[in-house]
Amino acid sequence: MGIRLDEPLRKAVGDRTAKVLHTGLGLDTVGDLLRHYPRKYVKRGELTELSELEPGTEATIVAQVTKVSRRSMAARRGQMMTVEVRDAADTAVEITFFNPRAANALKPGMLGMFAGKVGEYHGKIQLTNPEFAKLDADTEDAGDSPIDNWAGELMPLYPSTGGLPSWKIARCVRMVIDQLDADIEDDPMPRPVRARQGLLTLTEAFRRIHRPDDWPEIAVARKRLKWDEALPMQVVLAQRREALKALPAVPRRRVPGGLLDAFDAALPFTLTAGQRQVGEEIEADLASEHPMHRLLQGDVGSGKTMVALRAMLAVVDAGGQAVMLAPTEVLAQQHHRSIVQMLGAGADVPMDLFSETAAPDAAPFDPNRKRVRVALLTGSQNAKDRRTNLLDAASGTAGIVIGTHAVIQDHVQFADLGLVVVDEQHRFGVEQRDALRAKGEDPPHVLVMTATPIPRTVAMTVFGDLETSVLSELPAGRSPIATHVVAAHEHPSHFTRVWERIREEVGAGRQAYVVCPRIGEESGSGEVSDDGSELVSEPGQQRPPLAVVDVAAKLAEGPLKGLRVGMLHGRMAPDDKDAVMRAYAGHELDVLVATTVIEVGVNVPNSTVIVVMDADRFGVSQLHQLRGRVGRGKWPGLCLLVTESPDGAPARERLAAVASTLDGFELSKIDLAIRKEGDVLGATQSGYRSSLRMLSVIDDEDIIRAARDEATPLVEADPALNAYPALARTIAVLLDPERAEYLGKT
Repeated sequence: MGIRLDEPLRKAVGDRTAKVLHTGLGLDTVGDLLRHYPRKYVKRGELTELSELEPGTEATIVAQVTKVSRRSMAARRGQMMTVEVRDAADTAVEITFFNPRAANALKPGMLGMFAGKVGEYHGKIQLTNPEFAKLDADTEDAGDSPIDNWAGELMPLYPSTGGLPSWKIARCVRMVIDQLDADIEDDPMPRPVRARQGLLTLTEAFRRIHRPDDWPEIAVARKRLKWDEALPMQVVLAQRREALKALPAVPRRRVPGGLLDAFDAALPFTLTAGQRQVGEEIEADLASEHPMHRLLQGDVGSGKTMVALRAMLAVVDAGGQAVMLAPTEVLAQQHHRSIVQMLGAGADVPMDLFSETAAPDAAPFDPNRKRVRVALLTGSQNAKDRRTNLLDAASGTAGIVIGTHAVIQDHVQFADLGLVVVDEQHRFGVEQRDALRAKGEDPPHVLVMTATPIPRTVAMTVFGDLETSVLSELPAGRSPIATHVVAAHEHPSHFTRVWERIREEVGAGRQAYVVCPRIGEESGSGEVSDDGSELVSEPGQQRPPLAVVDVAAKLAEGPLKGLRVGMLHGRMAPDDKDAVMRAYAGHELDVLVATTVIEVGVNVPNSTVIVVMDADRFGVSQLHQLRGRVGRGKWPGLCLLVTESPDGAPARERLAAVASTLDGFELSKIDLAIRKEGDVLGATQSGYRSSLRMLSVIDDEDIIRAARDEATPLVEADPALNAYPALARTIAVLLDPERAEYLGKT
């Protein structure tokens, strides 16, 4: 009987090697090692690209020795040996040995494989004391070559660690593969799925991926191994969908002649076809006896708030309450203000607030008309207002509650919570959303909204975890936005022109934003934005990101002198922030210098220009959101992305991508390609800590969809997977307690 995938590695490779594999690479079982796939392959005699080496990483290279020299060391006795190696592009890398005897075998003209930690000395890439092996033809069969016993033409290069170079990992893999049965007993892929999809056995897939004879062998192995990632994930999501169907929820059916009908009748414009369609989808979900779990994707300015408000009114009509969770106080206040404006006379708020914020085209105030109390809850409210709003929420007097994280706190209660709306859902942790959902006796319906899906949202959407609605068209009246990258250091005159354009727009009666990555020196190191998210940092960036406090002062005394310049950032007192936003919205300010606190939800139609300083420090999604602050009125918008990043750098390519399209969904794909999927079943929102090794959400949508088609009937027929114990065990390993708890909250 062959070795099992869940057996400890020490049984296959010995205690000492198993310890290095665990410490250096986190590999503990036979399956872990076999799924530690090669990062690339090289043909016999083929050189690897040395330009790909990055300081601080472990690397394995295949290169040709071109020079060997020795010299005495100044600081201590003895000699050091310097070896120059080159690749096919004639890129040179220096290798230093402080024990020349170990490298005596290296001669000019020899081909070698070198493995070690990449360093940098005087600005040049180098390796110090790497492990190496000769790849000369006369040593291939010597028994100690990294390619001894190699049957094919391609050599795999593995992600490696100190003390365990690529060729030693290859030997460990070979030892394990030789112990596998032809048909592994704990193969997680059900035989019927394997047959329908034309997939290799797992043993054959492992053999071809680790010891291929040619490129086609690698391709068919990759297909099988991608399915090994796609199917368990889809089964988990199918089980989750089945579990959601079993949960009870109070149906919130539309009430004829209620608030929603009155609201629709009073609208001074026509809903877009997309808004009507999405409204019908949500209405059907709300009428169900099982909780809605829907993602509303809509580009910046597509009218998501209108859709959410109509859903909230339907729930209020049906006797329940609705809550909208916003990531910042500025956005919560903006949502409160705009929703009160949209409701007009249907908003039950104090008369002084009503008269100040009601839209000019709102219906005449009728004291006998049915109204809905709209309460605002933020952490910085004064005690009196907070106490009143808490009581209104707990008693049911407030039909709609809008708030920040303060809404999640234990002492905030609701009489009958029927709908949770989460705006810009990527700004909240899943634990926070779960805490809010738990405030209802029965699970409330949930609607999450995003304007530009971040990578994890895109991944979960493609994987089919959420029912998805899309608003693809913009409401009438939206103006076009032109976006340009301004290379300040390359074209100083273009940078000067930025401030001239702002003066021209202000002279025409309009307003502008200037956005900076951080607040000021008092905010710390400067590598974290106002909302707490990590700023993008490119190699070679020396100075800290520009700060609002500094830029506002310099603009007011320099190129924008004489204009009314205001400042807004997250460390200001809440009343001060609200006062600044009201002043800007009321055209008492010409220019607002701000952090990303204005990223979402801020709606001032008179703003026509936004200048993003150090734009290379922001992610794609943030830039698209910031751009959406202009072009909201009848005048065209202008977005200027100012950068000192050199032409050809990854940051410039990212900015050029943003400038090339206004399509948020296309940009989300670019963002996903840059930031990766994240751990689809873990708390990581994005980045390189991914549970996916082979599968790509961008490139493998066909496999993902086919796996969903296989998983859905499989789970419907056998929810516990009793007929497929190997698949059940794989999922149990995939869903450790932390991940299982996380997934249940997503």
